[in-house]
Amino acid sequence: MGCNSYLHYRWVSVLCLIVVCGFMGMEISATVQNQTASLLVDAREQYKRPIPKTLFGIFFEEINHAGAGGLWAELVSNRGFEAGGSSTPSYISPWSIIGEESNIVVSTDRSSCFSRNIVALRMEVLCDRVGPSICPEGGVGVYNPGYWGMNIEQGKAYKLIFYVRSLQSLNLSVSLTSSNGSVSLSTSDILVTGSAVGNWTRMMLLLTSAGTDPRARLSLVTSQKGVIWLDQVSLTPMDTFKGHGFQKDLMAMLLDLKPQFVRFPGGCYVEGEWMRNAFHWKDTIGPWEERPGHFGDVWGYWTDDGLGYLELLQLAEDLDASPIWVVNIGISHREQVETSILLPFVQDVLDSIEFARGNSTSKWGSVRAAMGHPEPFQLNHVALGNEDCGKPYYRSTCTPSAAHSRETTPVVAHNSMDPFICCSGNYLKFYYAIKDAYPDMKIISNCDGSAGKLDHPADLYDFHIYASASTIFSMAHKFDDTSRDGPKVFVSEYAVHGQKDAREGTFLAALAEAGFLIGLERNSDVVEMASYAPLFVNYNDRGWESDAIVFDSWQHYGTPSYWAQQFFKESSGAFLLPSEICENSTNHMVASALTWHHLEDDAFRLKLKIVNFDSSSVCLKIKITGLDSKDLSSSGSSKTIMTSNNLMDENSFAHPEKVVPIQSLLEDVGPDMDVVLSPNSITAFDLTLVSGIDLSTSLDCSTYKTLKLKTVKI
Repeated sequence: MGCNSYLHYRWVSVLCLIVVCGFMGMEISATVQNQTASLLVDAREQYKRPIPKTLFGIFFEEINHAGAGGLWAELVSNRGFEAGGSSTPSYISPWSIIGEESNIVVSTDRSSCFSRNIVALRMEVLCDRVGPSICPEGGVGVYNPGYWGMNIEQGKAYKLIFYVRSLQSLNLSVSLTSSNGSVSLSTSDILVTGSAVGNWTRMMLLLTSAGTDPRARLSLVTSQKGVIWLDQVSLTPMDTFKGHGFQKDLMAMLLDLKPQFVRFPGGCYVEGEWMRNAFHWKDTIGPWEERPGHFGDVWGYWTDDGLGYLELLQLAEDLDASPIWVVNIGISHREQVETSILLPFVQDVLDSIEFARGNSTSKWGSVRAAMGHPEPFQLNHVALGNEDCGKPYYRSTCTPSAAHSRETTPVVAHNSMDPFICCSGNYLKFYYAIKDAYPDMKIISNCDGSAGKLDHPADLYDFHIYASASTIFSMAHKFDDTSRDGPKVFVSEYAVHGQKDAREGTFLAALAEAGFLIGLERNSDVVEMASYAPLFVNYNDRGWESDAIVFDSWQHYGTPSYWAQQFFKESSGAFLLPSEICENSTNHMVASALTWHHLEDDAFRLKLKIVNFDSSSVCLKIKITGLDSKDLSSSGSSKTIMTSNNLMDENSFAHPEKVVPIQSLLEDVGPDMDVVLSPNSITAFDLTLVSGIDLSTSLDCSTYKTLKLKTVKI
């Protein structure tokens, strides 16, 4: 509805003013080419609406080496020598040989003690300490550079575990060295008799580094003639996050977003190009040495699956976030399992839920408990597939008169939909099996229900959007007219995409995305969750054009898109206030208003967020109904702005904070304020509410089913 009418069905209208702004004691002449606008906010208690506690979260997918060589702290790449396949001899990259082939022959064979990881490394050393063929100084052997270098830091300890076998006594030196092997950072010698290593033997030792090198490598060398087998070589820092195996610096970046959920493990990674390369959760649990690993054929690299199903559940728990488990329902990019033979796949997913939620005496709950987590995880959401709605076996045509047969399933509609009968597709097979076993589980459909009613039951539906900056910004109004009845919206993947606007993470992309998020915030009575994608990228393997967090072996930075999300980290569980922008000349602004509880100082604040998607500055008159001057305090109030002179500016390792939010104290706080918004900017005003003003009391969401809070149309 227009600015000159009601902001909602019970809010007394306030006529928009054509404002000539004054700011910080300076009057701005009407002849200056600045835009003018008013932001009207109703802070009266009876009109606020609760925002879902899960509104903003994160989506973790194994893409761009996000986990392997990233968040997961394992430093050895291809630690089990399985990446080259089970046929031997096999490719062992990135392992390399130290020494000439006249001194050492390295190959693989199928002699491992691990039945699911049968490949082992065989080193035949032809030289010796004495005799006609003397080994070169330093010995011969193999080294592993990790994922484009291992970040080894002075004074820190690293745990090395490996399995070894030899037909004679063992004299092996293990070292952390510089990238070219010339400088030793830490060395340990292993001397044991042949009888001690005649069978596969587990070795574990701590290496404390005497120096720092972000591109270090792990070396295993000997100067003794004979044959040595190696397998499952693992090196991890001792100071991972909570001891759970996550890199502390990258976890800190995630924690600072205050995510309320973690969607995992994909994405396309869940599906695979082929079913054999999909994410099979049972292959990712149990002792890490026994996990077979798999080739992620969508994103083109091997993972040893040390970061498996339990670890991803642990990630959500460590972030105090809800896990969103995305499962494969018999559909890959190139293959689909027919619905009639789907039951083993259904049971596999039911087993996965029991693993997460079952008590420690249940079949799969006991497996979880044996892995060190006796208490169940709080798994309450399962997404059935990823971007599979249009595939033949995902769903079926549902009509009230569909004929019964062995392959038809009577359906009692969910979420107040009318009863109908469906020819059972894969989705429904999973839906009803899960609902029968876990009635409280919220199930997410891949089909977009924003344009019309779904023809199948669901608690939420997935919505993905990758587009240009202008399109993403205009999507701020995407859900304005979406039905408030039926399933809620899960915007599980969104981002500005494409070389023209996004490149490797531009301010333009962040600006448009912030406008989109304001739209989701305003429509949070129907939008329940949202997450950016992709989350991480290793600088050395950029498989996607723009990402939130960029890293290599030792450094990291947030792109402008990451920092734009910082403006929304207090939104989940806050209270939305009716607000409206009244403008006289521009249509490139969106805004929202909410109240939230600042735990650090136990204060309530009113947050106003405005995105100016225009090249002109804006003189903005803010008018807050329902508050007097005595209700607001300058103490603790602040203004945060993110802008840049060039829309295409990007952060980088050299300039990690080129585009970041800048916070300053805000003075002269009151219900009527004149402010100036910079061109192309994201601005937030956090106004401290004085003691005694409590806007936190929850209201029933159903009261606001017909409430539509709209910004000015783009």
